[in-house]
Amino acid sequence: MKTSELSVMRHLRTNARETLTKMSRKTGIPVSTIYEWLKQFENGVIKKHTCLLDFRELGYDLRVTILLSIQKKSKEAVKSFLENHHRINTIYRINNGYDYLIETVFKNMSELQLFLDTLDERGIKERKEYYILEEIMREAFLTSDAHMKLLAT
Repeated sequence: MKTSELSVMRHLRTNARETLTKMSRKTGIPVSTIYEWLKQFENGVIKKHTCLLDFRELGYDLRVTILLSIQKKSKEAVKSFLENHHRINTIYRINNGYDYLIETVFKNMSELQLFLDTLDERGIKERKEYYILEEIMREAFLTSDAHMKLLAT
């Protein structure tokens, strides 16, 4: 990717709602070029247009990241359960003794415990919970000058 394309990507990562006109003024790249690049990016680099939520503002004060090691015979059933559960925000397939890392969101400890009890009934060998106390940084890659310099080399 060229430096100018990375510059457009940086603006999108920082504020995807910024108009193409404003982005053009800031980058010095014509609006038509930015538009064409966006169309190309949507066929590969850009996976999804979305927004980041403040779960606490919505009343979900408890965020927990959970590592799961699953019995071999239960892997497909657990995967399906996770993909369809309304309290799961993100699922990663991982290695080093665990199968999945999931990010979950709950209103309180009772909801979490109910979820964990249901999960344990599905063939979980081991699980570890990590409670998110504070979000310090999120979705920051490719949003600063330092990232731009790193990628340009």
